[in-house]
Amino acid sequence: MSDLIFEIDPSTIEAKSGFDTGQITEVKAWLVSQFDAAGKDVPDFEYNDQSISYLHALANLSQAKTQAAEIQSNDFHQKAAEYRSQAARIREILENAGLAQESLPPNVVASAQVLADVANLLNIRDTELSSFLIAVGDLTLRKTEVEEKRVQVLRESKILLDYTRKAIARRTNFKRTLAQLQDDVAPGQARMEKWRRNLELMLSKEQQYMQQYVNYKVLLDRVGYAPEIRHGVLVEMAEQRKELEKKTEPILDTLRNYQDLPPDKALACFSH
Repeated sequence: MSDLIFEIDPSTIEAKSGFDTGQITEVKAWLVSQFDAAGKDVPDFEYNDQSISYLHALANLSQAKTQAAEIQSNDFHQKAAEYRSQAARIREILENAGLAQESLPPNVVASAQVLADVANLLNIRDTELSSFLIAVGDLTLRKTEVEEKRVQVLRESKILLDYTRKAIARRTNFKRTLAQLQDDVAPGQARMEKWRRNLELMLSKEQQYMQQYVNYKVLLDRVGYAPEIRHGVLVEMAEQRKELEKKTEPILDTLRNYQDLPPDKALACFSH
């Protein structure tokens, strides 16, 4: 049965994989022991770095757990032998004292059985009062811890419930807001359409004004407009014109008075 795994030379495997012969031998021995225990042959597989490494680690882990299980099993067997010996000794003492189970009343036997069941339930080794008190104290501590955890869970549950209520209220507000926004969609679209038409009108006006600007610029160039003739210059010239008008107004008034005089013959002859 174990000949299948030894058909390959360990030196060849060692040369290919880089593992020493000891690891390969340990892996083979472990595989043979496991498959022999199951009554099966070891299947063929490829020896490489990954398989040897994995199987060697698995073999070490399996052997460690097997040794731990054997130690625990031996301990259980030893404890069972001690319990049987102690039970036989106690039985002998009870029989010598006339307290054998067969001679006891049924209610006493039932009470003893209840004590034993309670001891097993509390996981204590004997039915001494001190052991029961210690176990009950331990249960009390556990009960206190459970009660504290229950109070904490209730507190957290209340907090979560409060958060849930707030979340539901917010969800209701969000739904109301969404409904309001959906109702405002149609008026908003109408306003956007109006703004779009106004924007198109403004764009067309812009093009019109730009064309007018170009036309006015051509016209100004044609009439000889120069950049020096600015608004400020025109205003200044208008003010100078007003000052000149103020200065010439008295002279014009005097001349108008002379024009209103009757004609003079002497002056007329002199002029001739």
